[in-house]
Amino acid sequence: MPGPLHGFRIIDLTSMLSGPWATMILADQGADVIKVEMPGSGDHTRSLANQRGNMSANFLNINRNKRSITINLKSERGRELLEALAKTADALVQNFRPGVVDRLGIGEGHIRKTAPNLLYVSISGFGDRGPWAGKPVYDPLIQAMSGLTSVQAGSDAQRPRLVRTVVPDKVSALTAAQAITAGLLARERTGEGQHLKMSMLDAVMAFLWASDMGAQTYVDAEMTDQEAASFIDLIYETEDGFMTVAVMTNREWRGLAHALDHPEWLEDPRFSSPAARDRHVNDRLVMTQEVLRTRTTAQWMERLEKHDVPCAPALTRSQVLNHPQIIASGTLIEIDHPVSGRLRQARPPASFEHTPAGIRFGAPRLGEHTDEILLEIGYTSTQIEALRATGVIGER
Repeated sequence: MPGPLHGFRIIDLTSMLSGPWATMILADQGADVIKVEMPGSGDHTRSLANQRGNMSANFLNINRNKRSITINLKSERGRELLEALAKTADALVQNFRPGVVDRLGIGEGHIRKTAPNLLYVSISGFGDRGPWAGKPVYDPLIQAMSGLTSVQAGSDAQRPRLVRTVVPDKVSALTAAQAITAGLLARERTGEGQHLKMSMLDAVMAFLWASDMGAQTYVDAEMTDQEAASFIDLIYETEDGFMTVAVMTNREWRGLAHALDHPEWLEDPRFSSPAARDRHVNDRLVMTQEVLRTRTTAQWMERLEKHDVPCAPALTRSQVLNHPQIIASGTLIEIDHPVSGRLRQARPPASFEHTPAGIRFGAPRLGEHTDEILLEIGYTSTQIEALRATGVIGER
């Protein structure tokens, strides 16, 4: 059975990470995603390090299940090609800086003339209004602007710290994929297209507000500098490595005290309730750390699991591959790529009972499907060669 988005066609003008990953989620779920790239260069991530077969791991991991066509969008004939593609599509997704698509003549107003029912999607860094609308954006800027670096620091008094993965890009991708799916559902019901806009800054602000902006929630309350909840995180050193242990409820706290052979902690008024344990969080975590150093991670895992205490080893990226839970759940899969060889990737995380998502094919070579796609929308081989001769599309 095909995936749940089988039959939908998405024109993907995005590059870098947030846009391409969002459209790959849709492709994994069955959509026909056509990646439009500049002849000769393509998406910037094609040129990143860690390559095999002239394709980077980054590009391979966020562009599978897509077809690639090269079109010079700076040319009039290239814009005509895009318009012809848009007529056959359900959605078009772009993440150029605000104003760029209008200058190219491929903005929402231009495309709407030939594809009136299209879902036109614009992903930006800071939105299309305000003094920073046209500013170039990368992930660290959004981390800094949103307050995420302050959250990561632990308190407002500490030096801001970046999260060591591109959280804003990834949150934006997930937000965009959900929003595009919702837009497609609305289009199916009404038959009407619309312009869907979202910014990375808005996506991350919404992401943080759920759990990290309590002091900023009440409009009439005085806002003070955020103090550190704890100067210790929940990664503990053991005799032979590291692990995490997290307790929230009274039952879990009792389990921890017994697993660590310190039942007297249950009589300590500092830890008599969740609120009390929060107030004395540093004392509690220091005591826990001192005990966990005395045995190996495996020994503590066995004892803690017997008392139903949430715990896990802190694995390196390579150790993750062989963990029994990862293997049992089939989280990682292997595929053969025609130029990059055998690849290991994370499978689509959502499992559909009747319309399974999956990997139909790997990430495309630059312009790999140009002729195939143009033939599908009515161009002849002679016309395609003429377009190639004038540089509107790239070489084979």
